[in-house]
Amino acid sequence: MKMAQKMSEIYDNYPDDKEAAIFYALALFGIASPEDKTYEYQKKAGSILESIFPFQPNHPGIAHYIIHNYDHPELAQLALNTARKYADIAPASSHAQHMPSHIFTRLGLWDESIQSNLSSASSAQCYAEATEMQGHWHYEIHAMGYLVYAYLQQGDNTKATEQYEYLKTITKEYPSGSSPYNFGAIPVRIVLENKQWDKAAKLKYHLTNHQWEQYPWELALLHFARSLGASHIGNIPLAEEELDTLRSLQQQLVDFEDHDKADWVMIQVMASQAWIHFAKDSYDEALSFMYEAVKLEEKTGKHPITPGEVIPASELLGDMLLEMDKPSQALEAYEIDLKGHPNRFNGIYGAAVAAKNLSDHKKATMYFEELLKLAEGVDSDRTELEEAKEFIGQMES
Repeated sequence: MKMAQKMSEIYDNYPDDKEAAIFYALALFGIASPEDKTYEYQKKAGSILESIFPFQPNHPGIAHYIIHNYDHPELAQLALNTARKYADIAPASSHAQHMPSHIFTRLGLWDESIQSNLSSASSAQCYAEATEMQGHWHYEIHAMGYLVYAYLQQGDNTKATEQYEYLKTITKEYPSGSSPYNFGAIPVRIVLENKQWDKAAKLKYHLTNHQWEQYPWELALLHFARSLGASHIGNIPLAEEELDTLRSLQQQLVDFEDHDKADWVMIQVMASQAWIHFAKDSYDEALSFMYEAVKLEEKTGKHPITPGEVIPASELLGDMLLEMDKPSQALEAYEIDLKGHPNRFNGIYGAAVAAKNLSDHKKATMYFEELLKLAEGVDSDRTELEEAKEFIGQMES
C-alpha cells in the first residue's frame, strides 16, 4: 500500500512521465485484492496503461502488465486485443510468446492458447540450447502446463499425453525449483479431466531435481487427486489418509503465513471431505462441504502462474448434484462454473447431460453442439463426443 501511495504522488507530480504512470499502474495492480469483485484497482490501472499503449505499441512492459491486470474472468475480454499483439512485440522471447495465453485461457480460446504456448516452448528450447543450459529452462515447462490444459479442453488426450510423456524425460529444470507446479499439475489434470479415478488414486511423484518437501502447495495437487480418485472407487480408508496429508500440507502453508496457497489447499481439503462423505452416502454433509469449497474458490481465485484449478470446485459440485439426480441444481452449478471457466470440456458436457435429464432438449442440444465444436478437427477418444453425436442425431430424426 505504501508503494502505491508513493507512486500516486509521483504520478500526480509528474503527469507527463509515462514510465511513472506505468509503474503507478503496476503498484495499483499489486494492491488489488482477489476478494474485491468490483476490480476497482484493476480498472484504474487498466485505464492508465491503455491510455499509453497506443503511443508506445512496442513497449513490452505495458502489454505484459495489461494482461496480468485483466487476468480475471470478468475482465479478460478487455485484454484480448493486447494479447493478440503482444507476441509480435518480442518474437524471440519465450515468456512474451506465452503471456497472451493467460487471456486466451480465460476466454476459452484453445486454438490460440495452443499456438501461443507451442511458440513459447520452442523459443525456450532454442534459448536453452544457445546458452548450453544444464537442464530444461523453466519457461518451456510453464508453457507445457498451459498446453496440456488447452489440449484437454479440446478432448485431445493424444497430444496432452505426448506432452506428459515428454515431461517424464525431464529430470532437471533451470533454475532449479522454479516451476515444480507443472510437474505435479500435468499428470493430475490428465487423470482428473478424464475421470480416471483408479489412476488418480495411484499417482506417484515425478522424480526431478526438486526438493518436493519444500513445496507443500505443489505436493497437495497429487494428494488431492489421490483422495478424489480413492473416494470415487470406494476406497474410503485411502481417501481419508490422503485427506490427512492434505490437511498437514495446508497447515504448513498457514505456518509459513502463505495465506493464498493455504486457501487453495483448503479448497482441496473441503472438496476431498465432500467426496468422502458422498462415498459414505452422507449426502447432506457432502453437499455442505462442496458448497463451502465453491464459496472459498470464488473468493480466492486462481494462482497467476496457473491456467486454472486442476478441477474447479463449482464443476465438482455440478458432478455431485448430477450423481445425486438433482439435474436442475446441477445445471445451475455448471452454468455458473462456465461463466468463470468458459469452454471447459467437462463443464459443457455436464451442462448438456443435466439439461438432457431435465428433458430440456433445446438446451441439451446447444451444449452438445458446443462440445462437438470444441473438439472439431481433433482425433479424440472421449466417449462424451459420441454421446453428443448420438443425442443430436436423435433430435434431428
